[in-house]
Amino acid sequence: MRHPTIYDVSRLSGVSTATVSRTFSDPARVREGTRRRVYEAAAALDYQPSAIARAMARQRTDKLAFIICKKGATILDEFYAGICEGVMRCVNSMDYQLLVSTAEDRQREAQSKQIEGAILAGDAQPDLIAELQRQNVRVVLVNHVAPGFDLPCVVADDRDGVRQALVHLHARGHRRIAMLAGRFSSYITSERYDAFLATVKELGLTLGEGDILMCDRDVESATQAAAQLLSRPDRPHAVFAFNDVLAAGVIKAARRLGAALPDELAVVGFDDSSVCTLLEPELTSVHVDCRRMGELCMERMTALLRGEQDVPRLTVVPVSLHVRRSS
Repeated sequence: MRHPTIYDVSRLSGVSTATVSRTFSDPARVREGTRRRVYEAAAALDYQPSAIARAMARQRTDKLAFIICKKGATILDEFYAGICEGVMRCVNSMDYQLLVSTAEDRQREAQSKQIEGAILAGDAQPDLIAELQRQNVRVVLVNHVAPGFDLPCVVADDRDGVRQALVHLHARGHRRIAMLAGRFSSYITSERYDAFLATVKELGLTLGEGDILMCDRDVESATQAAAQLLSRPDRPHAVFAFNDVLAAGVIKAARRLGAALPDELAVVGFDDSSVCTLLEPELTSVHVDCRRMGELCMERMTALLRGEQDVPRLTVVPVSLHVRRSS
C-alpha cells in the first residue's frame, strides 16, 4: 500500500507543498485557516511527516546529548545515571532524541553528531565546551561550573551538605573530625574542601595535623588512606568522606583496626548512593536529588533552544542529611 506524501496533502488541502512543509515545521508562520486545512487533509490521508523531513525543513535534528565528563566513567555511573534519569523523563515527553555517552567516547567517535544541545555532566574540559560552542550547540553544565564560560550550571549545594554533616557530628559530641578528600573535579574539591574548613572554624573544632588526607576515588585507595589516619594514637573521633565510596573505605579500614562504629568512630559520606545501605553499619550520607538536577538541566536547555535570553546561570539544588547507624 502506498504511503501518502506531502504532494497528496498539497492537492487535497489546495495549498503548495512549501506551505504544507511550513505548517509542520514552523506552524506559527502559517495562518490559522490554512493550518486547519492542512491538518484536516493530513488526518484524512493518515499522513505523518517524517522526522528527517522535519529536521531538514527546520535545519534542526531534534537530538540532544548527555555527556559524562569524568575520567574512567561509564554511562552506568550511579550518580550521573540518576541525573540522566531526570533528563530522560523530560525528553520522553518532548520531540527530542537523547544520545548518552562519556567525553572519552565522544573523542573516539566522529565529532559531528548534529546535536542541538549538550548537557555536560561533571568536569567538562574547556576545549570540549569551546568545540560545542563553535558548532552552535547549546550547552548546560551539571555538577560543575566552568570559569570563563557564560553557561547555565546546575549544581548541588555542596557547601551546605558539608556543613550539615559536620553540624550533625558536632551535635553527637565529636570534636576531632577528619576529612578524607578524593581527587574529584576542581569545582567539587574546592567547594567541599572550603566548606569543611569554614565549618570547622564556625563550630570551634580542633583540626590536628594530618586530619585532612587526599586519595584516589576507589575503595582501596580510601582504605589505605583511612588506615594511615586511624593508626595514629591521636586518631580523630569522626571522619567526613567526600563521597560514599571513600566512606566505605573508611569503614573497611576501621573494621580491620578493630574500631567499633559508631562508638569509637563515626563516619559520614556524601551522595546517599546505594552503597549506604549495603554497608554495616549503614552509612549516614548527604542526599543529593540527582533526578531533580536532571530535570532542571532540561528546563535550562529548552529555554536555550527557545532562544530565551534570561536563562539562570547558576541553579543550586538543596541537599539533606540522611542519618543512619554509622554516626
